[in-house]
Amino acid sequence: MSFWDEQFGAKGFKYGTAPNAFVADEAMRFAPGSRVLVPGDGEGRNSVWLAEQGHAVTALDQSAVGLAKARALAAERGVTIATEQADLETWTPAPGAWDAIVLTYVHLPAAWRAKAHARLAHGLRAGGILLLEAFHPRQLGRASGGPKDVTMLVTLEQLHADFGGALVEVLGWEGEVTLDEGPGHQGPAVVTRYVGRRRG
Repeated sequence: MSFWDEQFGAKGFKYGTAPNAFVADEAMRFAPGSRVLVPGDGEGRNSVWLAEQGHAVTALDQSAVGLAKARALAAERGVTIATEQADLETWTPAPGAWDAIVLTYVHLPAAWRAKAHARLAHGLRAGGILLLEAFHPRQLGRASGGPKDVTMLVTLEQLHADFGGALVEVLGWEGEVTLDEGPGHQGPAVVTRYVGRRRG
């Protein structure tokens, strides 16, 4: 069993069932009925909420256990989401397939993060929106969540390098927030927030 299957196999929801606050605030940028891809959504909190807003949502994750819980949460809430089990190291979206992509705390190894980000950006249609929230390197050592490997934490400068060829920055911010996202993310944290729009 993988690390994330073990994490999501525990009782309850590791990061809660409410959407990420940044996603809830910024999803008004999406046109009604958008095709939204949510990579790394684990147990489905953001995917299900976006489906409740009327979007056509696909949750992508490497954990079959997490995706099963996401489908169950969607059924409980009376909405439908598509799910796909995949590894972002190799998975490639069809070009221009998505109106929006949502990445929350999807921390990838530095060796292939930029390539994966670039592939995701090219999966957006022209004018499509990418939302991202992740832990900043200054999060290291805090108890509120995140990888213990600083190379997996991201700055705005790194995101500019990853996405700059495909996306125009609409919003970029680094700073402290207070997280309340299930037992996995609790308390003061330092995060990086980014909104980019696909060129063209």
